[in-house]
Amino acid sequence: MSMWRKSSYSPVDNCVEVGRGVGIRDSKAPTTHLPVSDKAWSAFLTEVKSAR
Repeated sequence: MSMWRKSSYSPVDNCVEVGRGVGIRDSKAPTTHLPVSDKAWSAFLTEVKSAR
């Protein structure tokens, strides 16, 4: 079972959640998710942090 974490930047009713080793999902549709590998997630975070 995965631990899903909500984005601290999302409003209460409209959240993006991330599950380590699982993917990304919309809190309004928690039964489906977009699978993301650890490598892809790491690359995404690196890109986002460099865009600041």
